[in-house]
Amino acid sequence: MNLNNVTISNMNLDDLYSIKDTLEVDFDDFWNFNVFESELQNPNSTYFVLRYETEIIGFAGILTVLDEAEITNIVIKKCYRNLGLSRILLNALLDFASSHKLTKIHLEVNSINSIAIHLYESFGFAQVGLRPNYYKNQSAILMSKFF
Repeated sequence: MNLNNVTISNMNLDDLYSIKDTLEVDFDDFWNFNVFESELQNPNSTYFVLRYETEIIGFAGILTVLDEAEITNIVIKKCYRNLGLSRILLNALLDFASSHKLTKIHLEVNSINSIAIHLYESFGFAQVGLRPNYYKNQSAILMSKFF
């Protein structure tokens, strides 16, 4: 994959409709189409899409509350995972937080998702808590980064 052909932009409803039929199969099944549609209409939520040429291969969201934010998700299409693309989306979210002068950013990550945990730690996130059995039978690690 040539990363020069990867672009990032704000997500809109047309983008969401274009991945509607493959959302739960090609990406993940933790949120359905209706939840994403509601998120895109929330004035406190911002979503980005990652494209390879013209294909949407990932997306990420952030929810802003006053001077803090929560990363709602970072998702890469299954066939494009493990190529470092999540770093691009995480950078976009952190750039957004910085440009909006946010002081803190939070996230929850499945305790067995060591790849994501390592990614967040490499960007300066630290574990601040634990939610037992948050993901069915798995705990969620709460992580934060301060600006």
